[in-house]
Amino acid sequence: MNHWLIKSEPSDYSWEKLEAEGEAVWDGVRNYQARNNLREMKSGDLVFFYNAGEERMVVGIAQVAGEAFPDPTAESGDWSAIKIKAVKPLNRVISLEEIRNTYGLSVMPLVSQARLTVQPVTAAQAAMLLKIGKTEV
Repeated sequence: MNHWLIKSEPSDYSWEKLEAEGEAVWDGVRNYQARNNLREMKSGDLVFFYNAGEERMVVGIAQVAGEAFPDPTAESGDWSAIKIKAVKPLNRVISLEEIRNTYGLSVMPLVSQARLTVQPVTAAQAAMLLKIGKTEV
């Protein structure tokens, strides 16, 4: 199993909305590196849900529910989307500041490539996030 982090502005699509809907199509990604990461995602992979914008925190855990397919919102170009489903909120949210100041997490793309909306997370980083977030899956 691989681990990922996806970012969303809560005003565009929030963790609460994903929880309420249960499952969603993750589309609208228009960055080649993020698109390639979407294409690497496999059903069952864990996904950390990050609230971007002013909140800047990891708030929940989702799971890939459907692998990459052509993005239905793309008017042109070779773009992909996936399906995700909510698993559970973190028992303790993790701020970007805490990630920046935690050994092992400070090297995440979240810190070094702030604009990348779909990013890989190593198994060790995922374990640390779950521990800090006081959450088991």
